Amino acid sequence: MEVVSADHGTKHIIQSLLANVAIALAKGVAAVFTGSGAMLAETIHSAADCSNQALLLLGVKQARRPPDATHPLGYGRALYFWSFMVALLLFTGGGVFSIYEGIHKLGSDEAVHHVGWGIGVLLFSLAVEGWAALSNVRDLNKRRKQTPFFRYLRESKDSDLVVVFGENSAAALGLVFALAALGLSSATGDPMWDAVGSLAVGVVLVGVAIFLAVEIKSLLVGEAADPHIAATVRGLVKDSADIEEMLSLITVQQGPGEVMVAAKVRLRRDLTAERIVQVLNGYEARLREQCPDVKWSFVEPDIES
Repeated sequence: MEVVSADHGTKHIIQSLLANVAIALAKGVAAVFTGSGAMLAETIHSAADCSNQALLLLGVKQARRPPDATHPLGYGRALYFWSFMVALLLFTGGGVFSIYEGIHKLGSDEAVHHVGWGIGVLLFSLAVEGWAALSNVRDLNKRRKQTPFFRYLRESKDSDLVVVFGENSAAALGLVFALAALGLSSATGDPMWDAVGSLAVGVVLVGVAIFLAVEIKSLLVGEAADPHIAATVRGLVKDSADIEEMLSLITVQQGPGEVMVAAKVRLRRDLTAERIVQVLNGYEARLREQCPDVKWSFVEPDIES
């Protein structure tokens, strides 16, 4: 049975987009004034984050499209595709470029200047990025309930929220490295520290991008739904007087808040055809009531698995 998918919020994406636009502009001005490679790497990173969040908004919009003849289970996985693209862009546009800039700066003896500009902008950026990351943490805490935080990050089906949190937390850590690099370069007069800061930012971004890509790939290929949904499906069988056994069960996450369930069950042999239809329809109705994420359920009778 088919149900139109629920709306997926974009507040956390738009919030991060606005924050990164302001940060990218501020970092760009500071990069020009200071000549810092770490600051330039941070500017490119924030600019890349802006395009990444635009892609996530596109993914959410496409995922909202209702099922049609060519996509009978809807377009929910479109968000996973664009989330995977964001991970790739974070790897190349942020991480690889920062590492390249750091290597380039290692062979340069150009000292940083106007350090006060750079430190001021970095502190402003850290405050904004920290606020965005903490806001993401609050959203994650609401959704994860009793699940441990890092376990939820690995198992969550809300790829857009995980990606935005990954971007913001990586950005905040990168800003700490950039601040340290700029301060050490100014204090010692050695531009090598600026190069090391750029390399550190790059390593952080590459690491976060790889983590996000691995997690989203699993969703994109086709991952089972949360275990509690399968447990509910099996539990409802035990509560039914007319269903004797669950023979086989498949759950598939089709998108954030969109699950498909396919199952075979053994029914009592004395049921009439009309009663079988009533039993299975009632079972699916109770399943959707207890698990609103189940948008499609296909339960059929059988005698063996």
